Parts: sequence; C-alpha cells; structure tokens
Amino acid sequence: MLEMRPDCERCGNDLPAEAPGAFICSFECTFCAPCAEEMDDQCPNCGGELMDRPTRAAKLHDKYPPSKQRKFKG
Repeated sequence: MLEMRPDCERCGNDLPAEAPGAFICSFECTFCAPCAEEMDDQCPNCGGELMDRPTRAAKLHDKYPPSKQRKFKG
C-alpha cells in the first residue's frame, strides 16, 4: 500500500491523499505537479521517473490512513 505522503519534498505544498496533483517515484518520493514539471519528471533523490500518484478516497482514510510525516526540509 502506498504511504501517501502529505507534502511536496521540494516546496512543502500540501498534497492531500484524496486530491490529484501529486507525483511519485518507485521509492515514493513525493512532489507536486509544478515541481515535478520543473524537474522534467525525474526524481532528484534516485533519478527515477516521477509518475502521477493515484488518489485515495477520503472514506478510506480511517481504515487506511495516509502518512502524516512531512518530508519537506525547507
């Protein structure tokens, strides 16, 4: 199951699990769409391809909660 990280690692923008607009690599590094575009859809951490992250329906958050741990180091 995906971790569904709550923020962009590059700029800190919120990325709710139920909303579109997040991009991830195979290690689940997570970025917002504008940052992913600026990085040419390539993860700066591992060099992997950034892909659209699927959404998780809000009704499933109680049973399968998204991560609350923020990765932005700003």
